[in-house]
Amino acid sequence: MKTRDGKHCFSEKFSRAIIVAGFLFGLLPTVKAVVIIPGFGTNSGPIYTTLDSWSFHDQTNWTSDLGYNPVSFSNLSSSVLGNGSSLVVDTNLPAWLQFNIVESSGATNFSPNFGSVVFWVAPGDWTSSSAGGAGLGGYGRLFEAGTYTTNSSIGLWSLYLDPAGDNLYFSTQTNDLSGTLTTYLTAPISWTTHYFHFVALSYSPTNTSLYLDGTLVTNGPGLTVYPGPNVTTFCIGSDNTGVYQAQGLFDSVATYSAPLDASTIQQMFTWEYNYYTINPVNKAMFNLTSAPSSPGTGSSPNVITGMGNLQSLGATAIITNANPNIVWITNVTASAAADGTMTINFSIEGGSTNSNYDVFAGTALISPLGNGYWTWQGQGAPCQKYALSEMPQGTIFLVLGTPQDSDSDGVTDAYELLVSKTNPNIANSNLDGLSDAWEALLGLTGTTSNFTSASQRSNYGFTFADWLNAVSGVKTGSVDADNEGNIRTVSQ
Repeated sequence: MKTRDGKHCFSEKFSRAIIVAGFLFGLLPTVKAVVIIPGFGTNSGPIYTTLDSWSFHDQTNWTSDLGYNPVSFSNLSSSVLGNGSSLVVDTNLPAWLQFNIVESSGATNFSPNFGSVVFWVAPGDWTSSSAGGAGLGGYGRLFEAGTYTTNSSIGLWSLYLDPAGDNLYFSTQTNDLSGTLTTYLTAPISWTTHYFHFVALSYSPTNTSLYLDGTLVTNGPGLTVYPGPNVTTFCIGSDNTGVYQAQGLFDSVATYSAPLDASTIQQMFTWEYNYYTINPVNKAMFNLTSAPSSPGTGSSPNVITGMGNLQSLGATAIITNANPNIVWITNVTASAAADGTMTINFSIEGGSTNSNYDVFAGTALISPLGNGYWTWQGQGAPCQKYALSEMPQGTIFLVLGTPQDSDSDGVTDAYELLVSKTNPNIANSNLDGLSDAWEALLGLTGTTSNFTSASQRSNYGFTFADWLNAVSGVKTGSVDADNEGNIRTVSQ
């Protein structure tokens, strides 16, 4: 949790809220109902105060949240992904961000022998080998003090990744010239590009613990090997030469003078995760998915139809209008399910009894609404109660879409503006000859011309006599012709 001055201060005492909004989505979007529902209760426990933290709002001097300047930095960049802004250490040039362990004032930024380090991290353009990617291609440092040497002449404290991006390690050295590298913890990971994960390491002379996304993944022996006072700096996202980069994005980095307990780490993840899911730019973090539809296949298919994820709970008192564009969501409640997801109940009122209304869900409001990320959840009738289950924890917005279809292509204006991002006034938005309805029906991208996309077309080979002899592309196969070029069989 970032406080006003950027400093991380976290208590086990917290509360959660679900915000559910209903909108008319016709000619003029209008807020009809906003309901705030607290949930999950509160707990009391220890309060942990950071040694220092890094929110990366200062992208010029890269100062810490307490205002301390880095010892040095080079070839850094920033991203709008994450919780407002994030540090990017990912370049083919040496890149590093280095701070003092202890400031000249005596303030401590990092405790190498007793404490905790937490941060959010996302791969840049790499994906773990275990997730089907190529990995980093080299070792990557997430948080490191000192320098690895074959004879342990300096001292090392390092949380790092292997070249395949399949494992995370915590290893240390002291400057005893033994050449020993002590690895306390190792854990498998399977990460994908631009998807943030919460990493927390707690350590003391009696125990070491590693948590990923709020869950304890491994314990190790007490930390007894660590750099001595001759190691005075640490780096975020690389080693001090800038060569062994994590090739990733970092956000909400914090160091503590005490080992955080498991409950606090879980609650930190649960609370902060919402800030990553509601960032509309970071689509990798969205866990709202569109419901399956039951599309028609006529000349003008009604692509978005059917119940989808909506579960009917029966009729309500009849409140209807003759104008199908006047419709709203009301009687909203939300409750926590046993698996930690949310179930949202609501009613659709107003509108016309002869019309159905699309229901869209999203995790952030952007102006205009069409610039946000929305998923289709189903279609409901007015004067009916509905439930949406398996909704993710956090903030959920619901939007109603009217049956308006300005270009008569079989897809509503609301769906085109919110989901497919096609032009509701042009039936063939990408001008490739296929209507927006058929683009959605076939799972194609309605904003991209399929003529210029080799992966979305079939290619045919033929002789100068116009005899078909090959099929390749999306449809592949072989052609068997007789001596006169007549097609006898085609295999696909």
